[in-house]
Amino acid sequence: MAFTTTLTGVLACGALCAGLACAAPAAATPGLNERVVADPASGIALFGYDPVAYFTEGRPVLGKPLFEAEWGGAAWRFASAANRAAFLSAPEVYAPQFGGHDPLAVARGRAAAGHPQVFAVLRDRLYLFRSPDARDSFVDPAPAVAEWPAVERDLTP
Repeated sequence: MAFTTTLTGVLACGALCAGLACAAPAAATPGLNERVVADPASGIALFGYDPVAYFTEGRPVLGKPLFEAEWGGAAWRFASAANRAAFLSAPEVYAPQFGGHDPLAVARGRAAAGHPQVFAVLRDRLYLFRSPDARDSFVDPAPAVAEWPAVERDLTP
């Protein structure tokens, strides 16, 4: 199975995990859309990372406030106007599957925020994971696809 990841991304995960508490807030911040993994302080999806860059750059790239758009009840940031336009033309392609929740947790019937620097692009879809071990264990999205509607129902819109 071919994953698009980088050693730099895996190594950087440790540093970012320390700063973001592995992107998994202990409790939801009131008013945030839990269906999309977001920074609990700002509400910015993917903690401000550009979802298109995972495909075009093969790595997480922080977006800029200048290139922001709203979709799916969350604000998204992009590294460029071109990336914002690409996302808005096909958000279902670029947005992380399961709103950025770890597919292994979703397959077990629960939502656990994925980390924006622990990712895989598989079959032209973006998946975020809680840890490198979770990413390395990922084989097939089908169990998560089957469970996602029930998990999503329990998340705050």
